[in-house]
Amino acid sequence: MIKHQFASTHYRLPLSIEQMEDGSYLATSPVLDGFLMLADSVEEVYQLAPNIAKTLLEAMRDKGLDPPIELEKIQFPLKTEVLVA
Repeated sequence: MIKHQFASTHYRLPLSIEQMEDGSYLATSPVLDGFLMLADSVEEVYQLAPNIAKTLLEAMRDKGLDPPIELEKIQFPLKTEVLVA
């Protein structure tokens, strides 16, 4: 069996972040099924999201599944944005 080599690749993961009634933040991804997290702040979403996504991608790899086609590989140099609150 050929192992997929995508967990070590860098991807751009779009997130949808909603503030819940209790003040917490729910984050999901429209391109990575199973990505779901609840955090106390938006900053915590940004801090924890990469490891959660990586864990999901590694689980997919272990099951012999390809990454979602919508998941965009990034190229370096990387141009990105930061959240300033």
